[in-house]
Amino acid sequence: MSAFLETMIARAKADKQTIVLPEGNDERTLAAAEQILADDLADLIILGSPDQIAGAGYRLDGARIIDPLTSELRAPFAEELARLRAAKGMTVDEAMALMDNELYFGMMMVKMGEAGGLVSGACHSTGDVLRPALQILKTAPGASMVSSFFIMNVPDCDLGHAGTFLFSDCGLEVQPDADRLAQIALNAEKAWASLIDDADPVIAMLSHSSYGSAKNDDADKVVRATAKVKELAPDLAVDGELQLDAAIVPEIGAAKAPTSPVAGRANVLVFPDIDAGNIGYKLVQRLAKAEALGPILQGIAAPVNDLSRGCTAEDIVGVVAITAVQAQNK
Repeated sequence: MSAFLETMIARAKADKQTIVLPEGNDERTLAAAEQILADDLADLIILGSPDQIAGAGYRLDGARIIDPLTSELRAPFAEELARLRAAKGMTVDEAMALMDNELYFGMMMVKMGEAGGLVSGACHSTGDVLRPALQILKTAPGASMVSSFFIMNVPDCDLGHAGTFLFSDCGLEVQPDADRLAQIALNAEKAWASLIDDADPVIAMLSHSSYGSAKNDDADKVVRATAKVKELAPDLAVDGELQLDAAIVPEIGAAKAPTSPVAGRANVLVFPDIDAGNIGYKLVQRLAKAEALGPILQGIAAPVNDLSRGCTAEDIVGVVAITAVQAQNK
């Protein structure tokens, strides 16, 4: 386990939060829940059939197990959802039908204060998780969009923050323009600051070009995004466009971008599009044996986090710890 994850778990335990796990029909979720409860990391609400969950054989003493199909919370949740979506024409009957969906029910638990955050995605797509989050919880104040990030912990690495990096966006925003790329960087800065309190964010806006070494529209997009971030947050340590090696390796940064305040010491890496981000995080995860925690959603008004459908029970424990820390910050 990385030092970062140990810190997240310690912080989660120090001020326990209630996290809802909608995927009570998933074995990995139940195995993770057993570990979370044994370690006293968070209070849990697990959604699903109590009989089926009990029959799976996991030790879940202390968890609150709720069946969305029979819960007495269905009616008040449906009424509130209909009110929230009234401008879109939603009726109470339509909202009641959505309470059959464990993700909508779980988001309403967060909205109504029954839980501080939600973790899902082991057997749902990112779109399935994001849709009810945006409809019910909406974006955070000051955020114009939702994006995602991974915390990457690279073993035996002295780059970044002792081997810890934030990669964004690797899972949600496909082809951001310059303005949206700037917002991803601003979201990433807030995410880093909320989770890591012993190092300031140092943000590199990545490209295949460093300081004009290539001239094309893709590189220019990153240049314009960097200028936008500096305009909106002039005190941030942010620079671009930078190639990956120039961003994180001190001697290469000094050679390729000697005047940069960021080159060679970046710990937050903002990728130009989802292709670069998704390929990049998976390369580091598989070849460098890095711990990859995410995708964590940023820009939603309450902590809601996605999981890769290839996640392990240990991955779920880590994301629950991060979600609990985010809930503390709220």
